[in-house]
Amino acid sequence: MNKTVKRKIILLAAILILAVIFGILKGSVDLNFSELFSKENRQILNLRLVRVILAIIAGSGLSVCGIVLQAILRNPLAEPYLLGTSSGAGLGAVIALTVGIAVTYIPFAAFIGAILSTLLVYYISRHRGKIGVQSLILSGIIVSIAFSAIILFLLSTSERETLHGISWWLWGNLEVFDFKLLLIVGAVVALGIFTVYMFSQDLNAISIGEEEAIHLGINVELMKKILLFLVSLITAAIISVCGVIGFVGLIIPHMARLIIGPNHRLLIPVSCILSSAFMILCDSFARTLFSPSEIPIGVITAIVGAPIFIILLKKSEA
Repeated sequence: MNKTVKRKIILLAAILILAVIFGILKGSVDLNFSELFSKENRQILNLRLVRVILAIIAGSGLSVCGIVLQAILRNPLAEPYLLGTSSGAGLGAVIALTVGIAVTYIPFAAFIGAILSTLLVYYISRHRGKIGVQSLILSGIIVSIAFSAIILFLLSTSERETLHGISWWLWGNLEVFDFKLLLIVGAVVALGIFTVYMFSQDLNAISIGEEEAIHLGINVELMKKILLFLVSLITAAIISVCGVIGFVGLIIPHMARLIIGPNHRLLIPVSCILSSAFMILCDSFARTLFSPSEIPIGVITAIVGAPIFIILLKKSEA
């Protein structure tokens, strides 16, 4: 690692630290350092610390999933929700809310929905034991459209009391209601990222081309299945605790490549740092923009991500 790369990583780490401080101090009630650790503000501090931790977990997981999908699908517009995972999780949560399942079990319903939808996409896209890139993308789009239609139907026929809970899942939120669930999700995401990092060199080869990877002795089909499973697991775990948050897995990997280059050994950790800062700042704006009301974090990420998506789309067509 040369000095320039080290300086960039140190600068990004400093930005993350500043984002953490900003996320803790800013909110409907602003705090300053002198009163931060006082007894009367301890509950506020704890709640904001947990939100910051969840922002780091969710941002890191979604960005790494985006990196993996863009490499193995060789599509710069690929992101975690391309596999229908988000629509499956949303449908699972909506069904759970509609039938009156207790709120504490809704994350598990969302997780099951995310996994089942991803398995359905895999099944549709498989041909002679292989997963085609184009068929996987089309299958994900078809499943997402179908599940979104079912969600809209359930929304139009459900009681109004359930709509607020459903919108929480459809647009994302970093409020944490179950600390044990947060620990489980954090462990799943951390293990998934670590495993993906172990395949950094394989990702470097696959992103160049499958034929080149095969010549290097990589079992491409097996590697794709392992990596897609990890992406599904990480995404489903994140959705189960904070709902659907789009665009993070799309824009952060591209920003990280501009900063550090395409080498996945550096790209993965840099993306984790960058996405963590991004998510903390987005959550802070979601909490303070119309304080004391809070808007879903997915609204903020969409407002930021949509213009960047259009720019990337135009570049890919050039």
